Amino acid sequence: MNHEISTGNAALDAWVNETSALCEPETIVICDGSEGERSRLIDLALASGTLIALNPEKRPNSYLCRSDVRDVARVESRTFICAESESAAGPTNNWQDPTLTKAALTRLFRGSMRGRTLYVVPFSMGPVGSPLSRIGVELTDSPYVVLSMRIMTRMGAPVLAALGDRGDFVRCLHSVGAPLSAGQADVPWPCNPDRTIIAHFPDERSVWSFGSGYGGNALLGKKCFALRLASVMAREEGWLAEHMALLGVESPTGERSYVGAAFPSACGKTNFAMLVVPDALSGWKVTTLGDDIAWLRPGADGRLHAINPENGMFGVAPGTSERSNPNAMRAIAADSIFTNVALTDDGDVWWEGMTEEPPAHLIDWRGRDWTPSSGTPAAHPNARFTTPLERCPSLDPAWNDPSGVPVDAFVFGGRMSHDMPLVFQTRNWEHGVYAAATMGSEATAAAESNLPAIRRDPMAMLPFCGYHMADYFAHWVEIGQALREPPAVFRVNWFRRDDDGKFLWPGYGENARVLAWIVERARGRARATETPYGFMPRYRDLNLRGLELSEGDFEHLMRIEVARALIELDSHDTLFEPLMSRLPRELLHQRYLLRERLHRAAEASSGPVHEAPLLIESTAA
Repeated sequence: MNHEISTGNAALDAWVNETSALCEPETIVICDGSEGERSRLIDLALASGTLIALNPEKRPNSYLCRSDVRDVARVESRTFICAESESAAGPTNNWQDPTLTKAALTRLFRGSMRGRTLYVVPFSMGPVGSPLSRIGVELTDSPYVVLSMRIMTRMGAPVLAALGDRGDFVRCLHSVGAPLSAGQADVPWPCNPDRTIIAHFPDERSVWSFGSGYGGNALLGKKCFALRLASVMAREEGWLAEHMALLGVESPTGERSYVGAAFPSACGKTNFAMLVVPDALSGWKVTTLGDDIAWLRPGADGRLHAINPENGMFGVAPGTSERSNPNAMRAIAADSIFTNVALTDDGDVWWEGMTEEPPAHLIDWRGRDWTPSSGTPAAHPNARFTTPLERCPSLDPAWNDPSGVPVDAFVFGGRMSHDMPLVFQTRNWEHGVYAAATMGSEATAAAESNLPAIRRDPMAMLPFCGYHMADYFAHWVEIGQALREPPAVFRVNWFRRDDDGKFLWPGYGENARVLAWIVERARGRARATETPYGFMPRYRDLNLRGLELSEGDFEHLMRIEVARALIELDSHDTLFEPLMSRLPRELLHQRYLLRERLHRAAEASSGPVHEAPLLIESTAA
């Protein structure tokens, strides 16, 4: 069918008409983001079985969605960076030739929307009209995607107005890849998992996604645009696109600081972004700007200024509870879409970790009866909630400020049961880049050293950087060198254990105690001691009132054992070796300096395998 549409932007009209001719949709709808449009899409999704309405008294204006069991997570093995050359994509990305990939995708997309509606979804990553924001348009045949994009981005008529008749935009094309014949009934979760492919074309600023209806594969404003494509744009334009939470910290004097926090998966990034401060930190307050992605640009004041390009939260449900993240639990009390969680008998949702005891009966994420004796998870481990950021009770007043907020500190952290201390400040920007680049979490035990193997995830960006990782490190170095006041850089580790395997640090809201020291340290006020890793707080430097944490436990929490630290340092070669031909010399220099500090600490200690001595007391930031 031939559909002629008009959006007011000639380039967009041409692209939509070209896509319509390829995909052969039944109809085309230009999304305006209105409440009426949302109601129509909800009714359509309810009628098809894509959504199930939850009990309006328990969970107002909220819905459950069950995906196809083969379509439950991002598919990294079928995610490609189709740069002009393989060397531009780098060894850490899956690369495919852009011309050949585009030809193969064109064959897949031909007729893929037959019997369906093609939705034109104009969206802004960041506040509409902000100089820090960018506009994209997603063409999709999934009502679930439209409803989710409405939550996760600023979407609709205001974006088209901001785009104007000549504005540029990122092209995001998506199809579930399951065309319908005329008169055929829809299925609740259409997809084509055997042919799923997500291809990024950074040189032409486009993404093509076929076969999956799930989150990061289908909501193309999220990881695809806001990280993989935006990281390339940021490098070319002199800014940063990062897999990073943004939070505000207000001191008892009313001084407000802003912090970016990057952790790999399962390390508590969302919880950290929405901290509830313990009573012992009376007068301190933590506010939320974003839980997942940050865009940061150098300002005229010589500082980095950040926005959260997203408008909502797409959080992992399992493990989220009143204990781990009370602010998230309040945010998802209404106006949310839940994917692959369990359904309670009274029409509410449940997942593992939500309560101490599970309900006696549930309908699990596959739609089957479930009891505690079933032996299978009630919710999928990657079950999600999608909710507007405006519902977050800790929302920072500047979260939607088009000029962004100035960043005072970066916090990076992984999951390490041994060796890595609770917190340290790096010595300078380049040392901070090195510490962030070598960040990782434990995987499996390594027989040779009897130490756990580390899964490296530089800056928590390894799956999301759209170009060569060594060039990405160099870009970080260059950004800091151009700033008059670069953010202070810190490493944290909430997951250190004692010899019996017990966590030494309570985590969750108590992490605010470390955060308060980080902010004061970035301001040049908190005291610290110099070690081979950087500047660390002593027992008396943190507010630990009310915690059952002895000075001996604290010393264990902060201990650096030089022999093990040197083994950890040697393991950095696993990350660096494939990148060596383009690795910035600043990182190699920092590696050399760290090795020298560790050797000096070993010489100063009473034996070769002792903790590093605390060397120099310091209040300088």
